[in-house]
Amino acid sequence: MFGDISNMMGKLKEAQQKVEDTKKRLDTVLVDESSNDNKIKVTITANRTIKSIQIDDSLLNDAEELE
Repeated sequence: MFGDISNMMGKLKEAQQKVEDTKKRLDTVLVDESSNDNKIKVTITANRTIKSIQIDDSLLNDAEELE
């Protein structure tokens, strides 16, 4: 009985480590996307962390279009 629990705990720790390793790898994967007219460009990680947002100056003059 205790051997089973110990074995399960070991597997749980191994799974947790794999999850952490995967999260670290996903932080290195960058996804670049832009609007159809290329006036807005966004770079995010595969973990959905925003790395950069670029907005064309022409949009900054027109608040309605930016919204």
